[in-house]
Amino acid sequence: MLVLVPTARERARVQTTEAILAAARIQLAEVGAAALSLRAVAREVGMVSSAVYRYFPSRDELLTALIIEAYDAVGEAAEAAHDEAAGRGPRERWVTVWRAVRAWARAHPAQYSLIYGSPVPGYAAPQDTLPAAGRVGLVLGGIAVEAHVAGSPDDAVVAAMAPDVAAALGIDPRLAPAAVTAWTMLFGTVGFELFGQYENVVLDRETYFDHVAGTAASSVGIP
Repeated sequence: MLVLVPTARERARVQTTEAILAAARIQLAEVGAAALSLRAVAREVGMVSSAVYRYFPSRDELLTALIIEAYDAVGEAAEAAHDEAAGRGPRERWVTVWRAVRAWARAHPAQYSLIYGSPVPGYAAPQDTLPAAGRVGLVLGGIAVEAHVAGSPDDAVVAAMAPDVAAALGIDPRLAPAAVTAWTMLFGTVGFELFGQYENVVLDRETYFDHVAGTAASSVGIP
């Protein structure tokens, strides 16, 4: 079997791209997504700005790469947690995945803020980000389907959902409202904790988080 070995130029390009993304993550943590600058990233890497543009022609393309990277990272965390919990009941796997998402967010607050925080002014995420963005939802949707979720939501609420939501998650369209509710509860709860909304309100964050995870599991019919 023919094995294609990357050329020295290809390896150098990969290494430089990784260095640029690493520098961009530092900038993201220091100044936020709205202030991200290709020139500042270039200085961090030790390159002239014109050289960086050969890898990322615009700030928006760099942001897109960071967004996909972040979505993939939290998705991988969710998938790994689900795999490690194989053989356990659906409710326990559901809570395990929720905990993995929270742990990833706490370890990478700047990346979490990029994908679930305030929109970046002037930036519109392209369709390229959608597959990575759906990875956590696919894991949770799979658990819900396996648990044979049930429910009879109001027809008007079902009609309020985009038609491709259920198809993307592989669930009955009538379960889409519950799935979106659970999705909102997960990232809303994690976001409230990261952005300081629970200060002097929730003292035991782990216990409260597990309570919300269980409530969300019940909302999609997981016994």
